[in-house]
Amino acid sequence: MGTPCRSGFCFLILVLVCICLCGHSVSAENRRPKNVQVALRAKWSGTPLLLEAGELLSKEWKDHFWDFIESWHQSMNEDSDSNTAKDCLRKIANYGKSLLSETLASVFEFSLTLRSASPRLVLYRQLADESLSSFPLADDISSNPVDGGIPEPNETTNVKKSELFLLGMNPRSPGKRCCWIDTGGSLFFDVAELLLWLQSPNVAADDTFQQPEIFEFDHVHPDSTAGSPIAILYGAIGTECFKEFHLTLVEAAKMGKVKYVVRPVLPSGCESKSGPCGAIGAEEPLNLGGYGVELALKNMEYKAMDDTTIKKGVTLEDPHTEDLSQEVRGFIFSKILERKPELTSEIMAFRDYLLSSTVSDTLDVWELKDLGHQTAQRIVHASDPLQSMQEINQNFPSVVSSLSRMKLNDSIKDEIIANQRMIPAGKSLMALNGALINIEDIDLYLLVDMVHQELSLADQYSKLKIPLNTVKKLLSVVPPSESFTFRVDFRSPHVYYINNLEEDSMYKRWRSNINELLMPVFPGQLRYIRKNIFHAVYVLDPASLRGMETIDMIISLFENNLPLRFGVIMYSAKLIEKIEANDGELPLAQLEDDSGEDISSLIIRLFIYIKEHHGALMAFQFLSNVNKLRLDSSTDDIPERYHVEGAFVETILPNAKSPPQETLLKLEKEQALNELSQESSMFVFKLGLAKLECCLLMNGLVHESSEEALMNAMNDELPRIQEQVYFGHINSHTDILDKFLLESGIQRYNPKIIADGKVKPKFVSLSASILGKESVLYDISYLHSPETMDDLKPVTHLLAIGITSKKGMKLLREGIHYLIDGSKNARIGVLFTANEDTNLPSLYFVKVFEITASSYSHKKGVLRFLDQFCSFYEREYMLASGVTASTQELIDKVFELADANGLPSKGYESALSGFSTSKLKTHLNKVTQFLYKQLGLEYGVNAVITNGRVIQLLDGNTFLSHDLHLLESLELKQRIKHLVDIIEDVKWEGIDPDMLTSKFISDIVMAISSSMGLRDRSSESARFEILSAEYSAVVLQNDHSSIHIDAVIDPLSPSGQKLSSLLRILSKYVQPSMRLVLNPMSSLVDLPLKNYYRYDDFSSTDRIVHGPKAFFANMPLSKTLTMNLDVPEPWLVEPVVAVHDLDNILLENLADTRTLQAVFELEALVLTGHCSEKDHEPPRGLQLILGTKSSPHLVDTLVMANLGYWQMKVFPGVWYLQLAPGRSSELYVMKEDADGSQETTLSKRITINDLRGTLVRMEVVKKKGKEHEKLLVPSDDDNHSTNKEGNQNGWNSNFLKWASGFIGGKDQSKKDESTSVETGNVGRRGKTINIFSVASGHLYERFLKIMILTVLKNTQRPVKFWFIKNYLSPQFKDVIPHMAREYGFEYELITYKWPTWLHKQKEKQRIIWAYKILFLDVIFPLALEKVIFVDADQIVRADMGELYDMDLRGRPLAYTPFCDNNKEMDGYRFWKQGFWNDHLRGRPYHISALYVVDLVKFRETAAGDQLRVFYETLSKDPNSLSNLDQDLPNYAQHMVPIFSLPQEWLWCESWCGNATKSKAKTIDLCNNPMTKEPKLQGAKRIVAEWPDLDLEARQFTAKILGENVEPQEHAAPPFQTPDKISDFSSEDEESRAEL
Repeated sequence: MGTPCRSGFCFLILVLVCICLCGHSVSAENRRPKNVQVALRAKWSGTPLLLEAGELLSKEWKDHFWDFIESWHQSMNEDSDSNTAKDCLRKIANYGKSLLSETLASVFEFSLTLRSASPRLVLYRQLADESLSSFPLADDISSNPVDGGIPEPNETTNVKKSELFLLGMNPRSPGKRCCWIDTGGSLFFDVAELLLWLQSPNVAADDTFQQPEIFEFDHVHPDSTAGSPIAILYGAIGTECFKEFHLTLVEAAKMGKVKYVVRPVLPSGCESKSGPCGAIGAEEPLNLGGYGVELALKNMEYKAMDDTTIKKGVTLEDPHTEDLSQEVRGFIFSKILERKPELTSEIMAFRDYLLSSTVSDTLDVWELKDLGHQTAQRIVHASDPLQSMQEINQNFPSVVSSLSRMKLNDSIKDEIIANQRMIPAGKSLMALNGALINIEDIDLYLLVDMVHQELSLADQYSKLKIPLNTVKKLLSVVPPSESFTFRVDFRSPHVYYINNLEEDSMYKRWRSNINELLMPVFPGQLRYIRKNIFHAVYVLDPASLRGMETIDMIISLFENNLPLRFGVIMYSAKLIEKIEANDGELPLAQLEDDSGEDISSLIIRLFIYIKEHHGALMAFQFLSNVNKLRLDSSTDDIPERYHVEGAFVETILPNAKSPPQETLLKLEKEQALNELSQESSMFVFKLGLAKLECCLLMNGLVHESSEEALMNAMNDELPRIQEQVYFGHINSHTDILDKFLLESGIQRYNPKIIADGKVKPKFVSLSASILGKESVLYDISYLHSPETMDDLKPVTHLLAIGITSKKGMKLLREGIHYLIDGSKNARIGVLFTANEDTNLPSLYFVKVFEITASSYSHKKGVLRFLDQFCSFYEREYMLASGVTASTQELIDKVFELADANGLPSKGYESALSGFSTSKLKTHLNKVTQFLYKQLGLEYGVNAVITNGRVIQLLDGNTFLSHDLHLLESLELKQRIKHLVDIIEDVKWEGIDPDMLTSKFISDIVMAISSSMGLRDRSSESARFEILSAEYSAVVLQNDHSSIHIDAVIDPLSPSGQKLSSLLRILSKYVQPSMRLVLNPMSSLVDLPLKNYYRYDDFSSTDRIVHGPKAFFANMPLSKTLTMNLDVPEPWLVEPVVAVHDLDNILLENLADTRTLQAVFELEALVLTGHCSEKDHEPPRGLQLILGTKSSPHLVDTLVMANLGYWQMKVFPGVWYLQLAPGRSSELYVMKEDADGSQETTLSKRITINDLRGTLVRMEVVKKKGKEHEKLLVPSDDDNHSTNKEGNQNGWNSNFLKWASGFIGGKDQSKKDESTSVETGNVGRRGKTINIFSVASGHLYERFLKIMILTVLKNTQRPVKFWFIKNYLSPQFKDVIPHMAREYGFEYELITYKWPTWLHKQKEKQRIIWAYKILFLDVIFPLALEKVIFVDADQIVRADMGELYDMDLRGRPLAYTPFCDNNKEMDGYRFWKQGFWNDHLRGRPYHISALYVVDLVKFRETAAGDQLRVFYETLSKDPNSLSNLDQDLPNYAQHMVPIFSLPQEWLWCESWCGNATKSKAKTIDLCNNPMTKEPKLQGAKRIVAEWPDLDLEARQFTAKILGENVEPQEHAAPPFQTPDKISDFSSEDEESRAEL
């Protein structure tokens, strides 16, 4: 940093210089530096900060929400001296912070500033609106306007309703009431009505009304009783009515009368009733933070700027004062002004002079070379390195020249170069507590959430008395990243193989050396080795259709000599249903009655017989024959008995020694075969594989049963085996199957436990429950395997058991068997639940169990005692059909079993003598509340909770002891083992040594692992410590912080610009320790940054109240800048206030205005998802709709082939996703996403309650009988567009009317007035012509209006224009409705968010080009059949109907080839030489200024998907696709064919020459790479009618905006070749551009 002048003499010289400068400058005032200020606001109205605070506290801990309400209600009685916005904010923050620890309080305050809870309140508004509208009884109340509001006209009610839902509008106060209660059956607006209802809530809640739905985000009062009638209070803290309702409902909840829920809403019109601070934040627009703004230096090679007079803007609000403490060219002006305040104006003039001359125009290559190292040196040596990094990379064009003059320290350069041997130069990485963060996706909201999560865990662990250094270790440990491959151990006599590669003669000629696996082969080639390497065992029901198809596939693959060992395990689905119904036991009595009905069992018996007597081959042939006979009889159903018997006879007849019919009769009575068949089904049931219907076990790994899945499974398994062979772990004598199953074999497969990443397991944190002495878990007694009671138990299974439930008792017994089998690492705790009517024996059973667990769990016979006791209780008190045994019999049995198992019966006698049922019932009620509140389990649900992982056992699900072993094994390896290693090394302080028991440590492990389960973070890490950090790194230590950030940053990169801001915000609010290794590019040849950048500013308290803004002080006056926003991925934003052209900002044109101001709006959040279909490509063209329960279709979209991607525009709320009516829902259904379930569902609930959006993964399956039908049915004739009417075979014929609201990406085109074709369109008849265009910047919008006029003046039919909304200015969007009405055309604004998986362009111009071509299939409504793209700067001289109706001969696209008759340009025709000439092979290269898209053909042929694939491949090379919208379709035309339009359809002077101009149907103002003539000048010279059209358009615009326009324009100066281009200009990218 420069040193300010210290001597008086020096200062005197400085002042003289200032005076000289001021005296000699005539226009000093005009040359004063200018500023730019940007704000971004939400589309929804403001939300109260008071309610936001409650939501943020609830996120921390649910009870904090209720504590906050109580403390605020108490504060309402206190008088406050001041109630300004700042005072209220301070008061709200202080009340919130008082409930939190210091570190969490800091994040709470920042989150309040960030307004991150506002979307949750918008969601409650939606639910409140639905609550009011769902009751006709409330119509009279809700329709009354409040505060002079005017009710909407009836005819627009439906439209308004959908808009309200989508915009997150605040519901109006119903009848001046600010609170109401919704019970599902009625609404109450008065406490008196509520009290009446509370007298008998159960009676009122009759069956005709459904109870309101409760969501996971709802605030349920802690005293609420599970199963009670629900009462939802809609209202706002601070209002009197809320307080009255709240007090009443709290009392009712404590009495067990209701389940009390609050949904905070401050209805419109109630602001004055919400107390002094209740409405703060609700009465002004919601300004958002968490975004960046870029002002990029623009390439002005073609001078594409509007020359109309710059208009004065209205100042929105007083912007920032300038920060004089920042250094300018070595001077710190704040200190100079302190010393000489009387020379303020002269000193400031000198400062302005220095600032206006800071942007360097040129920098020589040798000055650039070490710029990265010089930047690193400046940052590292600064007193505040983060601030220095931010100032450098966010003002780079202004500081680059001073950086380049710095003398470089060699040690810094050497260390950077040494580090770059281990990490690529310019690469940026960042990790939070050891876990890598994706820098591309990171935004402030996500980062704050991640930091909050870490701080919250640290806070919990510190309360558990864990030392800080251990807390840091726990937070930094990364779980094992390798995915554990669990193999099902299927080895048993029930596996029947068709072959054995090691023994069968047919494989004798194959080689037997297993090292052959390591030999290279061609891709896809199999290795034929005489060894059982791959065991493909199929688990199937031989009578099911899938089972029979699989048998045929096995025989076919076997006959084709595939090097696999094939086998089957067969089961009867009917028998397994009976086993499940009989709680996992064989129902012997039933089997004796109906043994003849089960076809599957019959097939298995006959198969076993044939295999034993005639060999495996003939047995498999029998299975195939069953299917053959079934097919021959033309039945699509399962085989009948006669098919099976016929196949049996046909199979054994050639080798039979006695008549096969006799054999059949004998076999029916053969008990041994029957038992084998039943055992086989029982084996499959115990393996847990019956639910999968038909599956493949590849060496024990579970896969689908298809042939494709088999090959994929084989390819996945091969590298694992090759690795083991390479290291010598497997040799030619190893039994590979035995080896794998011994290492990682499991006895049971349960899709509920092994989620395979498809469904995220449910976790709950148990740490708070362990801390509370009143908690159920605090004094629970655990059961252990024999002789392991004193060992540390990392795994804790909590079993939630309904005492009257047979399933619960079955689960309890399986848990006891699990411990009897032996487990060194696990313990079991039992949580019994019971209802009020539970009988006395059941209560005694619970009491005996508790006595046993608490007093005798160390005894050897305790598990055997409990097993026998449970068996007796189940038999005598649950299954007994007649009179059950008495309580005394139960007690006697306890004494008897106790004595038999070595337990003291006297102890039981004394413990049971003083038994109090009321005390036990109170305890059971407490357990029920705990399960409901903490774990989200409704009453009566049996569940297993393993270290916080919750698995509910719903009907039809059996949970065996093997499942507990599987859970233990999985959880220990994936989540717990690495935590135990840390906890075992802890040096405990401040804890009584007697407390450090194995139970205490096991509790700690359970608490930590359960809370870690909720953590959402990457499992990837990086070894940052190997990089040196002595000279070239910023190290900020904070030993008291539990947050540590490691990063590698290139400070001179776009990611460096964002990261420096994020890290600085973080350091201010959280004070983490940081180690930032700087990694700039080592040898630069061009400037790395050509922009200014700001991240919204949170520095002043004013920003906290009014929202943050991005502020650029002292920007260069003579440079043309273009503004871009860097927003979080799910945000769709648009400018709503911008007087000046944000595409071409030239600050010297601002005249007296000091600050250019722009306001953007968050138009919507983007809901994105991926849709898949099992074993198939994604269902391309599938239509999806999204809405609420009452309005199911508010927005819609279709699924791309690329990754099954789709997107829709949404706002915060509760939404339901469905398949659209028509072909999509006729063919498909959605699958449930829970626990590997095969169930289907009609809709999928999606909750949007934050600003980060959500990614939805959904799976669809074809309906039964529709498996072979196609979703997209191609049109038969290529010329379908000309005679589409009446053609019902087109793939989207069902949707032409339906899809008019496609993707939610369009603005309503205001059809009620502004786009109706009435006023100026009387003579237009026929089919509407659709024209699509895109424009950015005031000049191109000026061109666009002229293009619209030329189309309308030359076209006779109705016209509808489609404009890409993203880049249009607010002025254009204001004018276009009036223009549509005046000139008689329709229009629609459309948008599509760039998908995250598609390689993103960085420059605005290239993004606009991409929008012209990449999303044509998804950006328009499905109803649209054809569209013509016309460049904004085009003049149309022909009827566009002629082009619209042209026969494209089945091609999806039609372009005009480039002219070649202007010989002067031959040197610029790149397509006639080099790469393009070779690639095109005689095909023409087309110009992209005008093209036709046959959207029906485009979608049918997946042209959009193919173009995106080409783009993804090519765009990663910065030298390809230099003119993206033109190069891409020309490159892809061999896959996406182009119809070449006649040459006269597009003429441009640069390429065509004047000879053909007279025949031109459209004229395009192409850039001329030879002359580089400015657009405006060329337009006036080339097109005779252009000045008149321009004047007409400008006069119309001026009339609408209330401005004046001069009819006579100044003559344009003669065009001159531009001087030397600035080094800031990017490469000549527009030389071939059409925009």
